[in-house]
Amino acid sequence: MSWGTELWDQFDSLDKHTQWGIDFLERYAKFVKERIEIEQNYAKQLRNLVKKYCPKRSSKDEEPRFTSCIAFFNILNELNDYAGQREVVAEEMAHRVYGELMRYAHELKTERKMHLQEGRKAQQYLEMCWKQMDNSKKKFERECREAEKAQQSYERLDNDTNATKADVEKAKQQLNLRTHMADENKNEYAAQLQNFNGEQHKHFYVVIPQIYKQLQEMDERRTVKLSECYRGFADSERKVIPIISKCLEGMILAAKSVDERRDSQMVVDSFKSGFEPPGDFPFEDYSQHIYRTISDGTISASKQESGKVDAKTTVGKAKGKLWLFGKKPKPQSPPLTPASLLTSSTSNGSQFLTFSIEPVHYCMNEIKTGKPRIPSFRSLKRGWSGKMGPALEDFSHLPPEQRRKKLQQRIDELNRELQKESDQKDALNKMKDVYEKNPQMGDPGSLQPKLAETMNNMDRLRMEIHKNEAWLSEVEGKAGGRGDRRHSSDINHLVTQGRESPEGSYTDDANQEVRGPSQQHSHHSEFDDEFEDDDPLPAIGHCKAIYPFDGHNEGTLAMKEGEVLYIIEEDKGDGWTRARRQNGEEGYVPTSYIDVTLEKNSKGS
Repeated sequence: MSWGTELWDQFDSLDKHTQWGIDFLERYAKFVKERIEIEQNYAKQLRNLVKKYCPKRSSKDEEPRFTSCIAFFNILNELNDYAGQREVVAEEMAHRVYGELMRYAHELKTERKMHLQEGRKAQQYLEMCWKQMDNSKKKFERECREAEKAQQSYERLDNDTNATKADVEKAKQQLNLRTHMADENKNEYAAQLQNFNGEQHKHFYVVIPQIYKQLQEMDERRTVKLSECYRGFADSERKVIPIISKCLEGMILAAKSVDERRDSQMVVDSFKSGFEPPGDFPFEDYSQHIYRTISDGTISASKQESGKVDAKTTVGKAKGKLWLFGKKPKPQSPPLTPASLLTSSTSNGSQFLTFSIEPVHYCMNEIKTGKPRIPSFRSLKRGWSGKMGPALEDFSHLPPEQRRKKLQQRIDELNRELQKESDQKDALNKMKDVYEKNPQMGDPGSLQPKLAETMNNMDRLRMEIHKNEAWLSEVEGKAGGRGDRRHSSDINHLVTQGRESPEGSYTDDANQEVRGPSQQHSHHSEFDDEFEDDDPLPAIGHCKAIYPFDGHNEGTLAMKEGEVLYIIEEDKGDGWTRARRQNGEEGYVPTSYIDVTLEKNSKGS
């Protein structure tokens, strides 16, 4: 099948078909270009999305630690790689498909133009041969008519008797001339006709088939090129499928790496303060005066005694019990009325006083519904840490556990910096040895300032490490000591017929826990034994205030810079030390705000 033989007379149709083929090629090239733009915009939007949700790591504290966050950021990294593969697809299509199509379209246009020009030239040449043949034909026809006219004129004159001989000769000469010219035109026409037939045969059997064959080959190459571009279009996508699959597998692995237990442990590690939970509230027995009143046997005496007991309870027992911030004040007991005391009789007729549970119930309601008197460590820390200003160098403003972690992180960073400086020193020493062996390479003395600077940096880093390790040892020592502490509280139980159970006082130290007498005494000796511990705690050292402290929170003690205070209780690892002024005012002050000096002889007293 050949266009030259089958389509010998369809030059215009082939002209339109080849133009349509090139237009289709350019249309597909335009499609590829728009697809490339889509891929590029898609990759750009993906990168912008990743950039939008990636963390801005301005400091190491903001680095993601939770497995869910790390998995999400790994997914973002994989998505960024996926966007890179979309860019690779766009680049491959642009280079292998679109660029090839545009180059080939330009070549097709040039080749098509050349073939069509050759075909048009062949047609023009054939038309020129046909015109020459037609002109010779027309001229031959005209000369034949003229010769016929000359013959008719000669015959008429020859038959005319009146015609002169000269006219007849003239007509005869004219006939011979026209006949000769007709013969010449006939020969010319025959030659032109033969030439035209030859050119026409050559045109339709040689020239045009050759031109059409070239056009056919050009169109077939265009079709093959389109097929290759289709395949290249798909291959551009298929080449990145393995990498895209790896990106998706990475996302799946990131999802599998999420560990909820580890995240929970990180929450504990991040926010653990290291403080011990507060101890139990002690039971405050407001009914002791009732039992003592019963042993007196008179209501009037019980009223007087109850007034004394309330005063002593407010002062004496408040000093005996140690709370988180100072000594817990006791609410005033409601006054007893005769209605609250009842008289009962035994089987032998003797009478004794009993009491109603209304006062006890009232006191318990006061304890349950009353406003808390002791602030928590968290509220206290918020209260004074906001006034401390910038963070301290030793992180003493932080809870013990967080302080330990911060110090450990700083020590690790300092060790890494020290290792870098050590490596730099070794490199400088090697370079100095090279310069000493080969003076032409450099001056060894030029490295001495840098070596000295490196040594100074190493000394500075060692000092910093030693200082932070000392702080870390201090924190770890306090944490170990804090594990030995315990909080205890004893609950007084109500016993009828004037007998009371032993009462325990709450202290921060197990050695300071004091219990009341376990045997029954008279009401006078009971009051004396219970409130005889009114002396303040002994001083175990002194301290000097390095910074001023306002002490607005309950249980704290305000102090001025340079003020000297007595130490009555050491820091138990919570960052607070109990101190007393010379006027007897007591309270807690931040340990990092004072310079403590303990007396060995009085420490155990």
